[in-house]
Amino acid sequence: MVHYRRDLTAGGMYFFTLTLRDRHSNLLTMYIKNLGNAFRSVRKNAYFDMNAFAILPEHLHVIWQLPNNDFDYSRRWLLIKAHFTRSLIKSGLPLQPNQRGEYNLWQRRFWEHRIRDELDYQRHVEYIHFNPVKHGLVESPKEWPYSSIHQFIRQGIVDPNWGGTAFEGNFGDVV
Repeated sequence: MVHYRRDLTAGGMYFFTLTLRDRHSNLLTMYIKNLGNAFRSVRKNAYFDMNAFAILPEHLHVIWQLPNNDFDYSRRWLLIKAHFTRSLIKSGLPLQPNQRGEYNLWQRRFWEHRIRDELDYQRHVEYIHFNPVKHGLVESPKEWPYSSIHQFIRQGIVDPNWGGTAFEGNFGDVV
């Protein structure tokens, strides 16, 4: 069994990528309210700041800031994934459990990267906001409804006509 080494920095800021098992699914955007409810429910008991996000049909990217005395992002993701899956079942989606009683909606693991400095933060925010364009879903980041770019534009942080830049490196995105 492979043991992944995770960065566990209390109070850390992290970039995450989570992906549904079915790469052709559109459940995250089709059930966006359920996903939002899952995030809000978990934040009530295990708080985190969500600095940036983009929810695509079958994967999502976010940047979280954890509380100063806390590094347990894995538990938060477990709870969000479980809450979202249960909400889909309650909505009548015909998900079938496997032999262990798991629903296999999500890929087991997730990508995590601790943000190191302001430049690292800026690069990841731009990557997140440009991701719907990269995947051919829209022509401009501001056209994608499930993104924090709209908050960034309202706050004057990002120009409404920003179109992104070329990105280098692996940000945990699945090709």
